Amino acid sequence: MRALICEAPGQLALAERERPARAPGEVLVRIRRVGVCGTDYHIYGGTQPYLSYPRVMGHELAGEVAEADADSGFTAGDRVCILPYLACGECVACRRGKPNCCMRIAVLGVHRDGGFAEYLSVPTAYVLPAEGLTLEQAAMVEFLAIGRHAVMRGDTKAGQRALVVGAGPIGMAVALFASDMGAEVSVVEGRADRALFCRERLGVRETFAPGPELRDQLAAATDDEFFDIVFDATGNRTAMEAGFGFLAHGGTYVLVSIVQGAISFEDPEFHKRETSLHGSRNATRADFEAVIQAIRAGRVPTDALHTHSAPLDAAAGILPQWTQAGAGVIKAIVEM
Repeated sequence: MRALICEAPGQLALAERERPARAPGEVLVRIRRVGVCGTDYHIYGGTQPYLSYPRVMGHELAGEVAEADADSGFTAGDRVCILPYLACGECVACRRGKPNCCMRIAVLGVHRDGGFAEYLSVPTAYVLPAEGLTLEQAAMVEFLAIGRHAVMRGDTKAGQRALVVGAGPIGMAVALFASDMGAEVSVVEGRADRALFCRERLGVRETFAPGPELRDQLAAATDDEFFDIVFDATGNRTAMEAGFGFLAHGGTYVLVSIVQGAISFEDPEFHKRETSLHGSRNATRADFEAVIQAIRAGRVPTDALHTHSAPLDAAAGILPQWTQAGAGVIKAIVEM
Protein backbone atom coordinates (compact mmCIF):
# COMPACT_ATOMS: atom_id res chain seq x y z
CA MET A 1 0.00 0.00 0.00
CA ARG A 2 1.03 3.64 -0.40
CA ALA A 3 1.83 5.80 2.62
CA LEU A 4 2.91 9.40 3.06
CA ILE A 5 5.90 9.50 5.44
CA CYS A 6 7.44 12.47 7.18
CA GLU A 7 11.01 11.22 7.25
CA ALA A 8 12.39 14.28 9.10
CA PRO A 9 11.30 17.89 9.57
CA GLY A 10 10.59 19.36 6.15
CA GLN A 11 10.87 16.00 4.37
CA LEU A 12 7.77 14.24 3.01
CA ALA A 13 7.86 11.19 0.77
CA LEU A 14 5.31 8.81 -0.73
CA ALA A 15 6.45 5.21 -0.20
CA GLU A 16 5.27 1.64 -0.48
CA ARG A 17 4.62 -0.24 2.75
CA GLU A 18 3.17 -3.60 3.67
CA ARG A 19 -0.58 -3.58 4.14
CA PRO A 20 -1.26 -4.12 7.86
CA ALA A 21 -2.56 -7.49 9.00
CA ARG A 22 -5.72 -7.27 11.09
CA ALA A 23 -5.44 -8.82 14.54
CA PRO A 24 -8.44 -10.30 16.40
CA GLY A 25 -10.41 -7.52 18.03
CA GLU A 26 -9.37 -5.01 15.39
CA VAL A 27 -11.00 -3.48 12.35
CA LEU A 28 -9.05 -3.08 9.13
CA VAL A 29 -10.12 0.24 7.65
CA ARG A 30 -9.56 1.33 4.09
CA ILE A 31 -8.69 4.98 4.67
CA ARG A 32 -10.52 7.27 2.24
CA ARG A 33 -10.09 10.78 3.64
CA VAL A 34 -7.56 12.37 6.02
CA GLY A 35 -7.98 15.85 7.44
CA VAL A 36 -4.75 17.81 7.80
CA CYS A 37 -4.36 19.16 11.33
CA GLY A 38 -2.16 21.78 12.94
CA THR A 39 -0.35 18.86 14.57
CA ASP A 40 0.59 17.56 11.11
CA TYR A 41 1.95 20.97 10.14
CA HIS A 42 3.96 21.03 13.38
CA ILE A 43 5.32 17.55 12.67
CA TYR A 44 6.35 18.68 9.20
CA GLY A 45 7.90 21.81 10.69
CA GLY A 46 9.73 19.93 13.45
CA THR A 47 7.93 21.62 16.37
CA GLN A 48 5.73 18.79 17.67
CA PRO A 49 7.03 17.81 21.14
CA TYR A 50 5.69 14.22 21.35
CA LEU A 51 7.16 12.66 18.23
CA SER A 52 10.06 10.73 16.74
CA TYR A 53 10.83 10.40 13.02
CA PRO A 54 10.12 8.87 10.58
CA ARG A 55 6.35 9.02 11.06
CA VAL A 56 3.23 8.37 9.02
CA MET A 57 1.10 11.33 10.04
CA GLY A 58 -2.67 11.60 9.98
CA HIS A 59 -5.24 11.30 12.77
CA GLU A 60 -8.38 12.94 11.31
CA LEU A 61 -9.53 9.77 9.63
CA ALA A 62 -12.50 8.55 7.63
CA GLY A 63 -12.82 5.35 5.68
CA GLU A 64 -14.64 2.14 4.98
CA VAL A 65 -14.44 -1.16 6.79
CA ALA A 66 -12.35 -3.70 4.87
CA GLU A 67 -12.31 -6.52 7.46
CA ALA A 68 -13.77 -6.98 10.94
CA ASP A 69 -14.65 -9.69 13.45
CA ALA A 70 -18.07 -11.23 12.93
CA ASP A 71 -19.27 -9.95 16.31
CA SER A 72 -17.81 -6.44 15.93
CA GLY A 73 -21.01 -4.85 14.69
CA PHE A 74 -19.26 -3.79 11.48
CA THR A 75 -19.48 -5.24 8.01
CA ALA A 76 -17.33 -4.64 4.96
CA GLY A 77 -18.12 -1.31 3.31
CA ASP A 78 -19.44 0.46 6.43
CA ARG A 79 -18.48 4.11 6.55
CA VAL A 80 -16.55 4.94 9.73
CA CYS A 81 -14.40 7.50 11.46
CA ILE A 82 -11.63 6.69 13.93
CA LEU A 83 -10.99 7.84 17.48
CA PRO A 84 -7.18 8.20 17.25
CA TYR A 85 -6.26 8.33 20.96
CA LEU A 86 -5.38 4.77 21.96
CA ALA A 87 -5.48 4.47 25.76
CA CYS A 88 -4.06 1.82 28.10
CA GLY A 89 -7.35 1.32 29.98
CA GLU A 90 -5.54 0.81 33.28
CA CYS A 91 -3.89 4.05 34.47
CA VAL A 92 -5.42 6.56 36.88
CA ALA A 93 -6.83 8.69 34.05
CA CYS A 94 -8.44 5.70 32.36
CA ARG A 95 -9.90 4.49 35.66
CA ARG A 96 -11.46 7.93 36.09
CA GLY A 97 -13.10 7.76 32.68
CA LYS A 98 -10.59 10.13 31.06
CA PRO A 99 -8.82 8.02 28.42
CA ASN A 100 -8.21 11.20 26.42
CA CYS A 101 -5.39 12.03 28.86
CA CYS A 102 -4.21 8.46 29.50
CA MET A 103 -0.74 8.30 31.06
CA ARG A 104 0.41 5.97 28.28
CA ILE A 105 -1.65 7.36 25.43
CA ALA A 106 -0.66 6.50 21.87
CA VAL A 107 -2.10 8.98 19.38
CA LEU A 108 -2.27 7.74 15.81
CA GLY A 109 -0.06 9.83 13.59
CA VAL A 110 1.96 11.13 16.55
CA HIS A 111 3.14 8.38 18.91
CA ARG A 112 2.55 5.65 16.33
CA ASP A 113 1.95 5.62 12.60
CA GLY A 114 -1.33 7.11 11.50
CA GLY A 115 -3.67 7.29 8.58
CA PHE A 116 -1.80 8.85 5.67
CA ALA A 117 -1.83 5.32 4.29
CA GLU A 118 -4.31 3.30 2.31
CA TYR A 119 -5.10 0.89 5.16
CA LEU A 120 -4.99 1.05 8.95
CA SER A 121 -5.91 -1.62 11.50
CA VAL A 122 -7.18 -0.34 14.87
CA PRO A 123 -8.96 -1.85 17.89
CA THR A 124 -12.70 -2.10 17.35
CA ALA A 125 -13.47 0.21 20.30
CA TYR A 126 -11.83 3.11 18.43
CA VAL A 127 -13.95 2.78 15.30
CA LEU A 128 -17.22 4.73 15.15
CA PRO A 129 -20.02 4.30 12.63
CA ALA A 130 -20.47 7.37 10.44
CA GLU A 131 -23.65 6.59 8.54
CA GLY A 132 -25.32 9.69 7.18
CA LEU A 133 -22.04 11.60 6.89
CA THR A 134 -20.05 12.14 3.74
CA LEU A 135 -16.45 10.96 3.79
CA GLU A 136 -15.35 14.60 4.06
CA GLN A 137 -17.65 15.18 7.03
CA ALA A 138 -16.42 12.02 8.75
CA ALA A 139 -12.82 13.23 8.34
CA MET A 140 -13.73 16.47 10.16
CA VAL A 141 -15.24 14.84 13.26
CA GLU A 142 -11.94 14.67 15.15
CA PHE A 143 -10.99 18.34 15.10
CA LEU A 144 -14.58 19.35 15.81
CA ALA A 145 -14.62 16.95 18.77
CA ILE A 146 -11.54 18.64 20.24
CA GLY A 147 -13.42 21.94 20.16
CA ARG A 148 -16.50 20.38 21.68
CA HIS A 149 -14.42 18.76 24.44
CA ALA A 150 -12.95 22.15 25.37
CA VAL A 151 -16.43 23.65 25.58
CA MET A 152 -17.48 20.84 27.91
CA ARG A 153 -14.30 21.23 29.99
CA GLY A 154 -15.30 24.84 30.58
CA ASP A 155 -18.82 23.81 31.62
CA THR A 156 -20.09 26.34 29.10
CA LYS A 157 -23.67 27.49 29.66
CA ALA A 158 -26.30 29.46 27.79
CA GLY A 159 -26.07 33.18 28.36
CA GLN A 160 -22.39 33.22 29.31
CA ARG A 161 -19.96 35.59 27.64
CA ALA A 162 -17.31 33.43 25.97
CA LEU A 163 -14.10 34.57 24.30
CA VAL A 164 -12.13 32.37 21.92
CA VAL A 165 -8.58 33.56 21.28
CA GLY A 166 -7.26 32.15 18.02
CA ALA A 167 -9.54 31.13 15.16
CA GLY A 168 -7.70 28.33 13.48
CA PRO A 169 -9.77 25.19 12.89
CA ILE A 170 -9.71 24.20 16.59
CA GLY A 171 -10.65 27.71 17.72
CA MET A 172 -13.45 27.73 15.15
CA ALA A 173 -14.69 24.42 16.52
CA VAL A 174 -14.67 25.88 20.05
CA ALA A 175 -16.60 28.95 18.86
CA LEU A 176 -19.10 26.79 17.00
CA PHE A 177 -19.92 24.54 19.94
CA ALA A 178 -19.84 27.33 22.53
CA SER A 179 -22.41 29.14 20.40
CA ASP A 180 -24.35 25.89 20.01
CA MET A 181 -24.51 25.71 23.82
CA GLY A 182 -26.14 29.16 23.88
CA ALA A 183 -23.10 31.23 24.92
CA GLU A 184 -22.54 34.72 23.52
CA VAL A 185 -19.27 34.17 21.69
CA SER A 186 -16.59 36.69 20.69
CA VAL A 187 -13.32 35.85 18.94
CA VAL A 188 -9.82 37.34 18.84
CA GLU A 189 -8.18 36.62 15.49
CA GLY A 190 -5.56 38.48 13.47
CA ARG A 191 -6.55 37.16 10.03
CA ALA A 192 -9.41 39.18 8.60
CA ASP A 193 -10.69 36.30 6.46
CA ARG A 194 -11.00 33.98 9.44
CA ALA A 195 -12.61 36.68 11.59
CA LEU A 196 -15.19 37.28 8.85
CA PHE A 197 -15.86 33.54 8.59
CA CYS A 198 -16.48 33.37 12.33
CA ARG A 199 -19.03 36.16 12.17
CA GLU A 200 -20.81 34.94 9.07
CA ARG A 201 -20.82 31.17 9.58
CA LEU A 202 -20.22 30.29 13.23
CA GLY A 203 -22.64 32.47 15.16
CA VAL A 204 -19.90 34.69 16.60
CA ARG A 205 -21.19 38.02 17.95
CA GLU A 206 -18.06 40.12 17.56
CA THR A 207 -14.42 39.75 16.52
CA PHE A 208 -11.32 41.63 17.65
CA ALA A 209 -7.80 41.85 16.28
CA PRO A 210 -4.82 41.29 18.60
CA GLY A 211 -2.79 44.35 19.46
CA PRO A 212 -1.91 46.82 22.22
CA GLU A 213 -5.49 48.12 22.47
CA LEU A 214 -7.13 44.70 22.69
CA ARG A 215 -7.68 44.62 26.45
CA ASP A 216 -9.29 48.06 26.40
CA GLN A 217 -11.53 47.00 23.54
CA LEU A 218 -12.62 43.86 25.39
CA ALA A 219 -13.30 45.90 28.51
CA ALA A 220 -15.46 48.36 26.56
CA ALA A 221 -17.38 45.54 24.89
CA THR A 222 -18.27 43.96 28.27
CA ASP A 223 -18.85 47.04 30.47
CA ASP A 224 -15.50 46.33 32.17
CA GLU A 225 -16.68 42.90 33.33
CA PHE A 226 -14.81 40.82 30.72
CA PHE A 227 -15.69 37.20 29.94
CA ASP A 228 -17.20 34.36 31.95
CA ILE A 229 -15.09 31.88 30.04
CA VAL A 230 -11.98 32.31 27.88
CA PHE A 231 -10.57 29.66 25.55
CA ASP A 232 -7.02 29.90 24.22
CA ALA A 233 -6.46 28.16 20.89
CA THR A 234 -3.40 30.09 19.72
CA GLY A 235 -0.46 27.89 20.67
CA ASN A 236 1.32 31.15 21.50
CA ARG A 237 2.83 31.71 24.96
CA THR A 238 2.32 35.49 24.93
CA ALA A 239 -1.34 35.13 23.97
CA MET A 240 -1.90 32.42 26.56
CA GLU A 241 -0.48 34.61 29.31
CA ALA A 242 -2.48 37.65 28.19
CA GLY A 243 -5.70 35.61 28.30
CA PHE A 244 -5.68 35.57 32.10
CA GLY A 245 -6.45 39.28 31.92
CA PHE A 246 -9.57 38.80 29.82
CA LEU A 247 -11.45 36.85 32.51
CA ALA A 248 -14.38 38.08 34.55
CA HIS A 249 -14.28 37.61 38.30
CA GLY A 250 -15.35 34.04 38.96
CA GLY A 251 -14.45 33.12 35.40
CA THR A 252 -12.96 30.01 33.79
CA TYR A 253 -9.90 29.78 31.56
CA VAL A 254 -9.52 26.77 29.25
CA LEU A 255 -6.15 26.18 27.60
CA VAL A 256 -6.87 24.21 24.46
CA SER A 257 -3.54 24.81 22.77
CA ILE A 258 -0.12 23.74 23.97
CA VAL A 259 3.36 25.28 23.92
CA GLN A 260 6.69 23.87 24.95
CA GLY A 261 7.94 25.25 28.24
CA ALA A 262 6.32 27.29 31.00
CA ILE A 263 3.60 29.92 31.00
CA SER A 264 3.10 32.37 33.86
CA PHE A 265 0.41 34.61 35.35
CA GLU A 266 0.09 37.24 38.07
CA ASP A 267 -1.00 35.33 41.16
CA PRO A 268 -2.85 38.24 42.87
CA GLU A 269 -4.95 38.79 39.74
CA PHE A 270 -5.59 35.05 39.43
CA HIS A 271 -6.71 34.76 43.05
CA LYS A 272 -8.85 37.86 43.30
CA ARG A 273 -10.91 36.52 40.39
CA GLU A 274 -11.10 33.05 41.98
CA THR A 275 -10.17 31.82 38.54
CA SER A 276 -10.83 28.26 37.42
CA LEU A 277 -8.04 27.03 35.14
CA HIS A 278 -8.45 23.94 32.94
CA GLY A 279 -6.36 22.13 30.40
CA SER A 280 -8.23 20.43 27.57
CA ARG A 281 -6.62 17.49 25.83
CA ASN A 282 -7.92 15.53 22.85
CA ALA A 283 -11.56 14.39 23.02
CA THR A 284 -13.68 11.47 24.20
CA ARG A 285 -15.94 9.04 22.43
CA ALA A 286 -18.90 11.02 23.81
CA ASP A 287 -17.51 14.13 22.09
CA PHE A 288 -17.20 12.24 18.79
CA GLU A 289 -20.75 10.95 19.07
CA ALA A 290 -22.09 14.42 19.88
CA VAL A 291 -20.28 15.92 16.89
CA ILE A 292 -21.61 13.23 14.56
CA GLN A 293 -25.13 14.00 15.77
CA ALA A 294 -24.58 17.74 15.29
CA ILE A 295 -23.37 17.19 11.71
CA ARG A 296 -26.34 14.95 10.94
CA ALA A 297 -28.65 17.63 12.33
CA GLY A 298 -27.12 20.28 10.05
CA ARG A 299 -25.69 22.38 12.89
CA VAL A 300 -22.11 22.33 11.56
CA PRO A 301 -21.23 24.18 8.31
CA THR A 302 -18.92 21.44 7.10
CA ASP A 303 -19.01 22.49 3.44
CA ALA A 304 -17.73 25.95 4.38
CA LEU A 305 -15.09 24.62 6.78
CA HIS A 306 -13.70 22.28 4.11
CA THR A 307 -11.70 24.64 1.90
CA HIS A 308 -8.98 22.56 0.22
CA SER A 309 -8.48 19.02 -1.12
CA ALA A 310 -5.73 17.05 -2.83
CA PRO A 311 -5.09 13.40 -3.74
CA LEU A 312 -2.53 11.40 -1.78
CA ASP A 313 -0.13 11.40 -4.74
CA ALA A 314 0.07 15.21 -4.62
CA ALA A 315 0.09 15.64 -0.85
CA ALA A 316 3.87 15.75 -0.40
CA GLY A 317 4.09 18.78 -2.67
CA ILE A 318 0.91 20.56 -1.62
CA LEU A 319 0.98 20.16 2.17
CA PRO A 320 3.88 22.63 2.58
CA GLN A 321 1.87 25.17 0.56
CA TRP A 322 -1.12 24.72 2.87
CA THR A 323 1.00 25.90 5.81
CA GLN A 324 1.15 29.39 4.32
CA ALA A 325 -1.35 31.97 5.62
CA GLY A 326 -1.96 33.21 2.09
CA ALA A 327 -3.35 29.83 1.05
CA GLY A 328 -6.56 30.59 2.94
CA VAL A 329 -6.83 27.08 4.37
CA ILE A 330 -9.34 26.32 7.08
CA LYS A 331 -9.60 22.54 6.71
CA ALA A 332 -7.65 20.69 4.03
CA ILE A 333 -8.45 17.05 3.30
CA VAL A 334 -6.31 14.47 1.53
CA GLU A 335 -8.25 12.05 -0.66
CA MET A 336 -7.14 8.44 -0.81
